[in-house]
Amino acid sequence: MRIIKLNAIDSTNLFLRSLSIDTNVEDFTVVVAKHQTKGRGQMGTVWSSQDAKNLTFSVFKRLVNLKLDQHFVISMVASLAVINTLKKLNLPKLSVKWPNDILSANKKICGILIENVIKQNNVSATVVGIGLNVNQVNFSNLPQASSLLNVTGISYDLDELLQSILKELEILFDLVESNHFKTIKTTYESYLFRKDKPSTFKNEEGLFSGFIKGVSNEGLLEVLLEDNILKTFDLKTIKLLY
Repeated sequence: MRIIKLNAIDSTNLFLRSLSIDTNVEDFTVVVAKHQTKGRGQMGTVWSSQDAKNLTFSVFKRLVNLKLDQHFVISMVASLAVINTLKKLNLPKLSVKWPNDILSANKKICGILIENVIKQNNVSATVVGIGLNVNQVNFSNLPQASSLLNVTGISYDLDELLQSILKELEILFDLVESNHFKTIKTTYESYLFRKDKPSTFKNEEGLFSGFIKGVSNEGLLEVLLEDNILKTFDLKTIKLLY
């Protein structure tokens, strides 16, 4: 494992993707930055983070024989790596707000951005970007955001957290390579935010109610609607309201 530490960068994901295009990047290369000027989240959102207060890093992972329709397992692996690390720290009420926002006590403390390299209908490599709010206290205009320090009252060592998450990622990617997809999916679904609870969603047609039941193998959200109809939704077509 190679770890590249930077004081400032536009985006650790962009840096790793560019590096992988220009050079033969070693498997499990990690880029960690004290400050990101253009940190990104899902759907083009901006990830805002105070300098040296939080953990912002990306991991380059080569994959073998992972079919394109199995790509969501990467998102599940990244989510569980963070969850497993935070469980050891006794963070309360951990959950995953589909597809991969990590919550503690219903507050977002971690965002994950997955960017895959596709070759011949297979995922040949992935860049997993993780932004974990650790020792930041104030989140102006972000009422749903929090941090480990806010939740527990404890300050944490960023390097120790990084090493713990990387170790969990290695374990979970080993499960992927040995085709333990069902185990990963079952565990991931057990942490789904508002699973089996009456929830309100929004799509282009307006608001509707339903029960989150799980995810499809392709990563679509499975929602039980009225009249006992199970329907799947893509990330671009639905929003779960708090």
